[in-house]
Amino acid sequence: MTDGTLETIDGRPALRFERTLAHSIERVWRAVSVPAELERWFPAAAEWTPATGETFEAYGATGEVTEVDAPHRLVWTFGGEKYSFDLTAEGDGCRLIFIHVFGDRAIAAQTAAGWETYLSRLEPHLAGGYLSEAEAHGSWDQWGEVHESYAERFGVDPTPGRQFLAAQRAAQ
Repeated sequence: MTDGTLETIDGRPALRFERTLAHSIERVWRAVSVPAELERWFPAAAEWTPATGETFEAYGATGEVTEVDAPHRLVWTFGGEKYSFDLTAEGDGCRLIFIHVFGDRAIAAQTAAGWETYLSRLEPHLAGGYLSEAEAHGSWDQWGEVHESYAERFGVDPTPGRQFLAAQRAAQ
């Protein structure tokens, strides 16, 4: 899809993705905030309520929920990076804006291609289905094409993503 944009927030690179979803804001809120739902489409799900000030552990790192305005806004930090979901009712559906603020612009294309994969799993989940991570990646060639498109659009060196792709192919 490659609809992510690269921005700068507080002097740091940030990826922004927008989706219009054919589901109510309440349904989408559950999908982005309830651990059992997150684990069906998001790269990781921590046990959280979530509540402002709450800390959580995942993959040996600590995160903190910094803002909750259910069912409209959820913000947390993890591993020195900031993540947010903003939801707005739109007709019978919902507009979702996901932003990831990170530290190294050099990996923007690789990170954007990864988020494309995970966000592609959200709509099937909302509709009651399931799209596995492997199915969402399709072939690694498909991921590579998305990565190359982002690298070109963002004007970043594609080498880090190509190295990641080579490692994934070697692991298969």
